Amino acid sequence: MAKIQTLPALWLLSDERNDAVLDDALVRLPRGSGFVYRHYHLGDPARWARFRALRHLAKSHGHMVILADSALTAREWGADGIYGAPRALYPRRRDLVQLATAHDLGEIGEANRFGADAVMLSPAFPTRSHPGAPSLGPARFRLLAQRSLAPVIALGGMTQATAHRLDWPRWAAIDGLSK
Repeated sequence: MAKIQTLPALWLLSDERNDAVLDDALVRLPRGSGFVYRHYHLGDPARWARFRALRHLAKSHGHMVILADSALTAREWGADGIYGAPRALYPRRRDLVQLATAHDLGEIGEANRFGADAVMLSPAFPTRSHPGAPSLGPARFRLLAQRSLAPVIALGGMTQATAHRLDWPRWAAIDGLSK
């Protein structure tokens, strides 16, 4: 696993729907939070330009910056790590923090096998990203999280209120941290 001095407790994920408020959201986050840049909706030149601006702002507030892309691109763009499905993290990169996405026990097992530094387990609660899709809920979330060898970050329907209800030390949001 990559050497992580302190894994942030709070994570903001970028998305097309929160792009207009990301600058303000990054400034409002507690110093040393995490930021996962996705922006799948942009083409390469625009995606790179927006990443560069947001990375500068995030770093000026002491945030860890993770890119949803390849390890090669993350290194070229100056990200602290990569985010994606567990298989996308293989082979292990010691110089990058690796955040695996997981939705079930199989993906938790893959994240364990591929040596993820942390796992974003979702959806903890109903979410706008996947309307009508079943969510894990607190009990199932905890059962799955216990199987992870790496720290687990709750994602999906997360806000201050749902984070309190889940009583979990690490959580991430798109809308819940953008308003």
